[in-house]
Amino acid sequence: MNMKKNTMKETIIVCGAHSDDFVIGAGGTIAKYTIEGKKVIAVIFSYGENSHPWLKEEIVQKMRTKETLEASKILGCSSLFYDLKEIKFLEEYKKKGVEDKLLRLIEKEKPVKVFTHSIDDPHPDHKAVYEITCRILDKVKSSKPELYVYSVWNPVSFRTLNPVMFIDISKMFKLKLKALQTFRSQKVHIVYPFILLLFRAIKDGLMIRKRFGEKFYRLR
Repeated sequence: MNMKKNTMKETIIVCGAHSDDFVIGAGGTIAKYTIEGKKVIAVIFSYGENSHPWLKEEIVQKMRTKETLEASKILGCSSLFYDLKEIKFLEEYKKKGVEDKLLRLIEKEKPVKVFTHSIDDPHPDHKAVYEITCRILDKVKSSKPELYVYSVWNPVSFRTLNPVMFIDISKMFKLKLKALQTFRSQKVHIVYPFILLLFRAIKDGLMIRKRFGEKFYRLR
């Protein structure tokens, strides 16, 4: 009798407040996972219309969606957008059905890992995504995924008692930078992330004796 092999892919979900956060925080790891055959879904909570207040919202949404899809293609993942207004995530995520949608996504995909922002990040939207992710995972009835946090704007993290996971992204660092460069609308902000990413990648790589690395704290 022929036995069918289990061809189910491991799924990973990466939550980000804005369109480029998943690349800055976990771009190399995403590329590594997809090259290994894993399924990665980037969940973006806001289109980030405030980045271009002089343009109509639909123009900014279209522009940032296009950039995100380009970046996702480079990293090999898929992307989902939820239309929350910046600084109002905690007010809107239930009203706009994001809680139900994300909960259904997690129950359907059964991810083995979920990545989200660190609570140590000073950006209010990043803190909000951390809180929302934790609240939703508390409601998951199926097997609970491992929960990891990544850094974007926080130069340091105070989660020194949490387990640390280092990922070797030496072969994927160029892909991460290439994905970041697709966000042409964010040119004004690109210099600082590049310097920060390079510094972090070298520092985290040294911890595992590799050229470049990414570091995540495991919370659950």
